[in-house]
Formats: sequence, C-alpha cells, structure tokens
Amino acid sequence: MDLVSGYKNRVQGVVGRVFGNESSSSSEDSYVERLLDRISNGVLAEDRRNAITELQSVVTESRAAQLAFGAMGLPVLLSVLKEERADVEMVRGALETLVGALTPLGHVRGPENEIQPALLNADLLSREPESIALLLSLLSEEDFYVRYYTLQLLTALLTNSQNRLQEAILTIPQGITRLMDMLMDREVIRNEALLLLTYLTREAEEIQKIVVFEGAFEKIFSIIREEGGSEGGVVVQDCLELLNNILRNNASNQVLLRETIGLDPLVSILKLRGNTYSFTQQKTTNLLGVLETINLLVMGNLVADVGKDTIKLTNKTVLVQKKTLDYLLMLGVESQWAPIPLRCKALKCIGDLIAGNPKNLDILASKFLGEETNPEPALNSILRIILRTSSMHEFIAADYIFKCFCEKNRDGQMMLASTLIPQPQSMTGAPVEDDVNMSFGSMLLHGLTLSENEGDLESCCRAASVLSHVVQDNLKCKEKALQIELEAPSSSLGGLEPLLHRMVKYLAVASSMKNRDGKTNLSESSYTQPIILKLLITWLYDCPSAVQCFLDARPHLTYLIDLVSKSTSSVTVSGLAAILLGECVIYNKSKESGKDAFAIVDVISQKIGLTAYFLRFDEMQKSSLFSAAAAKSSHSHTPLSRSAAASMVEIENEDESTTSANKDEDHPILVPLFDSQFVDFIKNLEASIRESIIDTYSCPKSKVAVVPAELEQVSGESDADYVKRLKSFVDKQCTEIQDLLSRNATLAEDVAKTGGNGQSRAEYTRSSGGGGGGSERVQVETLRRDLQEQSQRVEMLKAEKAKIESEAIMYKTLAAKTESDLKSLSDAYNSLEEVNFQLEKEIKALKLGGAVAAPDIEAIKEEAREEAQKDSEVELNDLLVCLGQEQSKVEKLSERLMELGEDVDVLLEGIGDDAAGGIPGEGEEEEEEEED
Repeated sequence: MDLVSGYKNRVQGVVGRVFGNESSSSSEDSYVERLLDRISNGVLAEDRRNAITELQSVVTESRAAQLAFGAMGLPVLLSVLKEERADVEMVRGALETLVGALTPLGHVRGPENEIQPALLNADLLSREPESIALLLSLLSEEDFYVRYYTLQLLTALLTNSQNRLQEAILTIPQGITRLMDMLMDREVIRNEALLLLTYLTREAEEIQKIVVFEGAFEKIFSIIREEGGSEGGVVVQDCLELLNNILRNNASNQVLLRETIGLDPLVSILKLRGNTYSFTQQKTTNLLGVLETINLLVMGNLVADVGKDTIKLTNKTVLVQKKTLDYLLMLGVESQWAPIPLRCKALKCIGDLIAGNPKNLDILASKFLGEETNPEPALNSILRIILRTSSMHEFIAADYIFKCFCEKNRDGQMMLASTLIPQPQSMTGAPVEDDVNMSFGSMLLHGLTLSENEGDLESCCRAASVLSHVVQDNLKCKEKALQIELEAPSSSLGGLEPLLHRMVKYLAVASSMKNRDGKTNLSESSYTQPIILKLLITWLYDCPSAVQCFLDARPHLTYLIDLVSKSTSSVTVSGLAAILLGECVIYNKSKESGKDAFAIVDVISQKIGLTAYFLRFDEMQKSSLFSAAAAKSSHSHTPLSRSAAASMVEIENEDESTTSANKDEDHPILVPLFDSQFVDFIKNLEASIRESIIDTYSCPKSKVAVVPAELEQVSGESDADYVKRLKSFVDKQCTEIQDLLSRNATLAEDVAKTGGNGQSRAEYTRSSGGGGGGSERVQVETLRRDLQEQSQRVEMLKAEKAKIESEAIMYKTLAAKTESDLKSLSDAYNSLEEVNFQLEKEIKALKLGGAVAAPDIEAIKEEAREEAQKDSEVELNDLLVCLGQEQSKVEKLSERLMELGEDVDVLLEGIGDDAAGGIPGEGEEEEEEEED
C-alpha cells in the first residue's frame, strides 16, 4: 500500500479545498479508503466483490469520491485486472468502477478554474506504464461485459488523453489488430469499437495506415450495408466519420480505397431509395457524411502537391464515371424537398468535381435536367436556384459552381457569354416563373433587371456575381458584355443603355436606398454595393474599352469620387471604389482631354488627395472581411464530426436570424464570395495602382515634352552666337513665366472672391466641394504646375550651359598642354639626331687617319641608337598614356555636347593643327634615318 499512500499524500486536503467542506470530504476520503482496503486485503471473495460494487456506486455519484479514488484506487484496481483475471465478476466490477471514475458527473465538466476529477483520473491512468497494454489484453477475454467495459474505458481515456493513448497503442504489438477485431463482434461491442477507432484515427497518420492495412475499408462498408446505407442510424454516421478520418490528408489511403474495393460502395450510398421525399435528420446527417467523403477525395489538403493533385484529378474522373455527378444534381438541384444543408453540400461537391477538370466541365455543360419532354440545361437550373432561393447558404453554394466552371475555362465562358441576349421590354418586368424557356444569358440579364422597379436589388446582386465569373480574365467575354444594350425602364427615358452603365446605376441606387431607409435596406445594401463593385473591378481589369465605356458618362467619375471620399461609405465599399478608380488610370488608353490618365489622377489629387486615397487601400486590407479571407485560406477544412453534423442540419432556418442579428459592417454573405483568391488579386492590383498613380502624378508631361528647336546649335554657328541666342531664349522664357505668374495670381484672387467675403482660399476649397469654383481651381493648379515645370527647365538649361562652357575651356587648356609636350619631345629627338651625326663624322675621320685601331663602329653606333631609342620610348609611353586619358575625356565631353545640341567639330576647329602637322614630318625623318 506504499503506492496508495503516495497518491494520498499528493492530494491530501485537495478535496476539502475544491468542495468547500473539509469534514465531509474527509469522510468520503476515509470511506473510499476503507473500501479499497477491503478490496486489496479482504479474505472472502464475496466481501471483495461487494466492496467493488459499493465503490462503483459511490464513484458514480460523488465528485469527492472520484477525486479520492484517483489518489488511492487506481493501483488497487489495476492490480485486480492483472492478477485476478479468473474472477470475471471482480474484473467486471473493477472495469465498471474505472469507467465511472473517468466519466464526468452529469456528463459535463465543472468550471475551468476547478480541478476536474474525471480528467485528473484519466491523466493518472494513462501515465501508468502498463495500463494501456493491460486493457488491450482484456479485449481477448470471452466475457461480453469485460470487452464492453474495456472499450468504454479506452474511449474515456482517449477522450481526455488522446495523444498519450495514441502513442501508447502504437508501441503495443497487435494493439490496433485487437481493436479492429472488435468490429466483427456483437453489435453493442462493434459500436463501441467503432466509436473508439473514430477518436483514435483523428490526426494520427500512422494509426490510419495500420487501420487500413487491417481491412478497415471492407469492414466499414460491410457495416454500412448491414445498417441500411443512408437510411441507417447513427452507426452509419460513425462508420462514415471513421472513413473520413482515414482518408483526410492521406493520399496513400485514398489510392488504396480506389484501387482495392473501388468507389462504387461509396457512390451507392448517394442513391435515394424508398421515399425520396422523406429526409429524416439522421438520413440527412448520413448523406452529409458521404458528401464529406467525396469532398475529401476531390479536394484533399490545401497545400499544393504535384502528386496529390494527380490523385485528386484521378478521383474526380473516376467519381464522374460512376455517375456521381448525376446523384449530386439530383440532391442539390432537382430535390427541392431535401433539407437546405444537404442541397448546399451537394452543390459544393459539384463545384469541387468540375474544378480544374476539363472533361468534367464539358460533362456538366452537356447535362440536362427535368422531364424528358421538356429538359433544361443543368447550368440554367443552377442559375435559377441563385436567382430564386431564399437561402443565403444555397445562393453561395450555387454561385461556387459557376466560379469553378468559369475559372480557366475560356471556352465555357464564351459559351455562356454568347447567350447574353437582352429580352424585349415586355419581358423585363415579367414574373420570375416566365424564365423557364429562356437561354442562360437571357435569364441572367432578366435577373439583372427583374427587381429594378421594385426597389429590391437582391436578384440583381446575385446575377452580378455570376456575371463577374463569366467575364473574369476573358477579354472576349468582356467585349461581348460591353456590346449589350438594355432598354430604358420607361419609354420616357429614351433609347438604349449599355449594361455597364446600368450596373453603375444600380450601384448608385443601392447607396440611395441605404440613405432613405437604413433599417429596411441596410442589410441588403451592405452586400449589394460590394458585389456590384466586384463585378465592375473584374470587368474593367485589363480592358481599356471597358474603362472608356465607364468614363463615357461623366457622372460616373463624379459618383465614384464621392463613394471613395464619403464618410458614410463602409471601409470595404470605399476601398473597392478606390480600386475601381485606380483601374481607370492604369488601363486608360484615352487621348481625349479630361478622360486620360493624367486627368483622372489630377481629379483624385484635387477631390480626395493622394494620401487619403491610398489610405482607403490600407483600411480595406485591415477590415474584418479581408482578414477573414486571409485567415480562411491558412486553415484546413473542419472535420465533419457528430457535433459539426448536428449544427449543419440546424442551419435550415438560420438565414433570417443571421441577417437580422448581424451588427457588423460587412454582411456575412461577403465572406465566401470575397475568398482568398479575390483578396490576393486585389492586393496585387493595389500595388500596380499605387505605382502607376505615383508615376503619373510625379512626371505627368515628361513623356510628351519636346526639346524646342531654339535650344539646338545651328550648323556653322559660332559658340558666341549660340550662347547669345540661348540667353535670348532664356529671357523670353522668363518673360512668359512672369506672365503666367500674374495670370495665376489673378485667377487665385477670382477664386477667393467667389468663395465669399472673409473666407480664405483654403476655407473656400474645403467648402466649395464640387461647386462652380472647381474648374477655376483646377486651371490654377494646372498653370501653377506648368509654371514650375518651365522654371525648373530654364534653371536646368542655365546650369547645363555653364557646365558646357567650363568643359570647353578645360578642353582647350588640355589641348594646348598636349601641343607643348609634343613640341618638347620633337626638340629632344632632333638634338639626339645631331649628336648621332657628329659621332658618325668623327668615326669616319678616325678610319681615314689609321693611326689608332679602329673600334667597332657599328657596335658603338648601335649602342648609341639603343640608348637614344630607350629615352625616346620612355617619353613617348608617358605621352601616349596622357593622350589616352585625354582622348577618353574628349570622347565623354563630345557625347555630352552632342546630347545638349552642341557642334563638337566647331568647338574643336583650329585646335592641334600645328601639332598634327609636325608629328608626321618627324616620323618621316625617323624612317629615313632607319633606312640609312
């Protein structure tokens, strides 16, 4: 009992502190201790059994007893399980007592700041080195209750100490095998084993592989068939959850499933049997589990992996070959009596199946639904769901299908865009039921204009989201959509109106609806404006003709400026409007005054200010909507457990409560529509807009500036005349600048007077807004900028001219020095030649005299020649180095003078002629001497 005493000493007094009554807890403590003493030291077997029964009863009724048992009883009962296996009743009682000690009373845990006895006991039991192996060995016992309580005890341990139990089971030989054998046991034990394996395989890849090796797929689908497939009970749900745990983020297990038993058993569960109009809660949950399995097979992990991408592509192909797409269309599109969560999940799976798979895209495009006598394209039926459904979740799921269909599918986009044909005015206000016989494009345009007269833009907003997918990254589709012209809502308004202009009109209508009736339309406008702005941004991206069409109506730019600068706009709306305004700059190819990129930047600077404009980008990136999209992309899919499935089933009536209870700035419908892909697109576009606007603003006219002809030097013109003409030009420019300054001052005074008496120019600028002084202010700023540019150019020309003159003087000085050096070298060479000539004369005289032995005249001559040559070569080398350096400087100066319009030949005229004439002559004399 030393171990028991150690446990008791470690938690001495804890019971009193937790439960507040030290005397009462002490009595529980002593009572548990007496029972444990009877179990361990009792003589009669019957008395020991009774003690275990009493202990089991008190542990399941009192938290104090649970805590006391954990301090003293675990070693005692583990000893019973180990040493008294022959006494089945004792083993049963010990296991049942352990299960009670590890189960929270009332099946709920107490406050977090209190000690949880059940959790503490589970931790103590899992720390015992041989406890897990001992419990697994009990699974081979013949007694039904021993196996049953052992599985319950392992499940309780796994619930509280999952990682520790997973590690322990992996180290025990045949541990997983024994658990898998329980799946073929009696129904009650099978269900407990199934639940235990479901907990055990969560995020444990090694255990997942072993379970599959032990035949998990065959056993799981065998149980599902026995239980009745989707019509079965909670056991089918547990089987599907275990299957999903095995397949989640495990590519090898997915390949094994496909190549061993195939995907037919999985797909067969989707077949609706019996009464297809009857969807119980359990049947809905079971079908959700199957759809979750399909999602895992076609989506897998979010981390990009070439091998896993290949597996996913193969899974998609095989699933469509097994007619999975037909069953999903039946559940998500045709079965309108099915619960909303099931329809949404089926639609999401359809989008996952076709994403990135050209064959599956073509199959969906060719699908027809409905009666054989009057079939309808599947895409039309899905579009009708988007336009008609009252469920926010169903709209999002159906919209996801078009996102997946149009992404990197230019042929599919063109197919949909080719059907964009406006209906006659008589059909524009027709009821929504009349769209049955319309084409896809006509139905889409009908949805865009259906609710216009009713003041309800929800249908327009949904259709705009679909249209944004159709035109995304497809210039031909954008051009096709630009050609669409709609009839005016009433004949009094006149002719046709481009679709792009109509969408801008709806954007303004949504804003006015928000202002007129904040309570009624606040929720709707909070997502209508961002979705329409998303369409416009997608449409204008890299499409100059769309930008031109947008700017053709002058009020559009004014409204967009107002939307960016207005304090009542949400952060998201202001930021998206700023992005749209930036696209009017970077994709603007117009040369028309007032519509070109420079004019747009000038308006942004005047009306908003560049600092405030760029601040809209930063505020949008920090908003909850964009943060949620970034966070969503970094987290994996949430497993569909029992609790998650139950919560999904309960969302059927959630839409209205969610919308009405939403107090945030951004509507919850925007979170799935503004996904991480769109957020990244906005971030990249924002960087391009910043760079383009800064470049345009800093040097707006540099690209069109032309050097005046007066600044170029005329051929044959002397330097003095050229400088004189430049001074005259500068004086003329200064006179013009003074005129501009006087005109600028006059305009400034006029603007100030227009603002009213006693009102400063700055005050008037703030108060006038878009009033009559706006044009004068723009002209004043334009003149001021032109004046600054001319002044800077004049100063630059003066500085360049002074620099050129100083460089010309320096060049002349260097040329004179070079000429002097050449002349000195020529004199030295001539003196050497004279000395050489004298020596030769003396040698000839000595030869004629014959009195002295004639020296080696040729040797002396050669020695003198070499000495003279060495001296001359040293000086020549030094001179050549100097000449090379000067020549390099001359070339650079010549290039600079040519850039500035100077005639280099005229400047160098007459320099170095004497030197150039003298050097060749000397070279000829040297050659003649060498020949002698």
